[in-house]
Order: sequence, then structure tokens, then C-alpha cells
Amino acid sequence: MALVSVAEPVVLGVADDRRGVRVALTGMVLRRVGLLLALLTLVFCAVSLLPGDAARVALDRGASPETVAAKRHELGLDRPLPQRFWSWSSGLVTGDFGVTAHGRSIAELLAGSAPQTLLLGGIAFATTVFASMAGGMWWATRPDGWTARVLQPATAMVVALPEFVVAAGLIAVFSFAAGWLPAVTVAGRSGFPASADMLVLPALALALPQTGWNTRVVRGALADAARAPHVEHAELEGVSPFRLMTRHVFPVALPAIAASYATTVGMLLGGAMVVESLFNYPGLGALLAGSVADRDTGLAAATAAVAGVTIMCVLLVADGLRAWAMRGRR
Repeated sequence: MALVSVAEPVVLGVADDRRGVRVALTGMVLRRVGLLLALLTLVFCAVSLLPGDAARVALDRGASPETVAAKRHELGLDRPLPQRFWSWSSGLVTGDFGVTAHGRSIAELLAGSAPQTLLLGGIAFATTVFASMAGGMWWATRPDGWTARVLQPATAMVVALPEFVVAAGLIAVFSFAAGWLPAVTVAGRSGFPASADMLVLPALALALPQTGWNTRVVRGALADAARAPHVEHAELEGVSPFRLMTRHVFPVALPAIAASYATTVGMLLGGAMVVESLFNYPGLGALLAGSVADRDTGLAAATAAVAGVTIMCVLLVADGLRAWAMRGRR
């Protein structure tokens, strides 16, 4: 009987933690779905209300009013906006993205542009992880040295700058002033950039703000983990600094760091929508910019939907990691 009475609170505590994580994840999913629906509605309505006519853009300038009216009917532009949105969103649920104003398959355009965005985002993410891990660990082990005096203002500055400002600065310095790297991207026959140097500036424009943020996260997580009792005990026993960091400090800090990197994936995909248009990079961002210029509501909304769903899923993973990391700490 004594064993049962002692074990019961432990079992109940674990069950409460698991129940709390499930409730938190359910709330996160519902919030993300609501945000996604709001995003799709906003994008569809905003592009639809822009001045201009997708039917006229798709036709020659000399097209007759009858031809324009027929094209508007073909594209469904003569229907009320709520009806058009319902028709589009219903097709989206079934995987039918429809066609553009020029008659091209939206699904094929998305499939042709997504790999380029994934390549750019992957390079930026790898750069972010490598630089922020190195900088954060160096900063955490030398909190009072010159490293802290340099990284403290430097990371704060790059975090405060949006991607398009960073991109403009990189173009001004490395392309216009130094002439080392191209300011625009030329796509080859495969649809990817014709040379590797065309990836450098777009990847840096995406990576720098995220590197600054994650460097601070890594440093803070490691500093918090270093104050754990078992870490202090290992240090008193004379464990080497390298072993102390890799075996005792880093595992404790890993959940917070992993959650931050998961959030970074979503931020990089969102930033790519802006950076790609600045560098004429042939990805989803350029596709979105072109669809807005053509007043192609279906293509713009579908591109935003793909990007939005991906970002929401990644951020949901990040929220789940945070909830898992915080279990039992309340």
C-alpha cells in the first residue's frame, strides 16, 4: 500500500503534463488554422481589389470590349467576390488550384518554382545554423570578453533590420561598389540560377537577420543550462570544458535551440517571398510578385496558400517543441 501511495502522484504528474501538452498543441493548431484562413482571405481580397483587370492583362491591348468581356466570364471575374472566393477555396481543399489568366496550370507553376525557393532557403538555413551555433557557443563561454562587446550590438543591429534593407545594403556594397557578386539572378535552362555566385547575396540577405536572432538564443539557452545543479556539480568534479559543454550543458539547452531553429525555417520561407523579388530569383517570391503585377488573383492566392501552409506547419512544430521542452516546468 505504501508503494501505491508513493507512486500515484508521480503517475498523475506525468499524465497532467501530457494532458497539458495535448491541450496546448490543440490550441496552437486552431490558432494556426485561423491565421491561415485570415491570410488567404486577405490575399484573395487584396489582389482582387487592386486597380487593373486580369482579363485585359492577359489579352492584347487592342482587344475588343466583347473579347475582354468573354475573357472576364472565362476567368469568373464577372461573379461577386464572395462567390469567387468560395469557388477558389473549395477547389483548394480538393487540390485543384485551377489555371492562370494566361491558361497555364497553377499547380505546374508552383511545382516549378518551389524547388528554387527550397534551395535558397536551405542554403540560408545551413548558414544560419552554422554561424549562430559557433557565435552563440563562443559568446556563452566568454561572456565578459571582447566577443560579448562585439556580438551584443552586432546581433541587435541585424535583428532589427528587415530582409529587404539587408538585401539593399548587400547589393550596394558587394555588387555596385565592389563588383564582386551579381545583383540579379539569371535562370538557366533547368530553372535554377545559372551560376553559384548568384545565390550568395540572396542567401546572405535571408540568413543575416536570423543568424543574429539565433546567436542570442543559443547564447541565452546555454547560459541558462550552465546554471543547472548537475552542470555545477560536474564542473566541481573537474570535467573538461569541452565535455562539460557537449555532455552536460548542450543537451539541456537543445529543446529551446531546436524550437528557435524550427521558427527560423518559417521565417526564412516568409522572407524569401520578399528577397526573391528583389534579386529576380526564380522562386515562389518572384511568382507571387508577377501574379500581383498581372492581377492574377488565383495564382497569387495559391502561392500565398502554399507558402502560408508550409510556414504554419513549421511554426506549429516549433510551438510543439517549446511545449515539450516546458513540460513539467510549470
